[in-house]
Amino acid sequence: MNPISKTLIIVGVVFIVSGLLWHFSGGKIPLGRLPGDIRIENENTKIFIPITTSLLLSALLSLIMYFFRK
Repeated sequence: MNPISKTLIIVGVVFIVSGLLWHFSGGKIPLGRLPGDIRIENENTKIFIPITTSLLLSALLSLIMYFFRK
């Protein structure tokens, strides 16, 4: 199988599984509200920098890709 098609299939499965988890948990997965995520809200501006969420998702996707490459 072509490596690009294999990667696209894996990414699609990850999106489907995460979508199902999100749906059946009622949207109560605390991504974006973890300690370390920066949220600044003033009267006219809202700034959100999801540092911890990005690190967690990056580590999870790296681990998934590591297992599928072996």
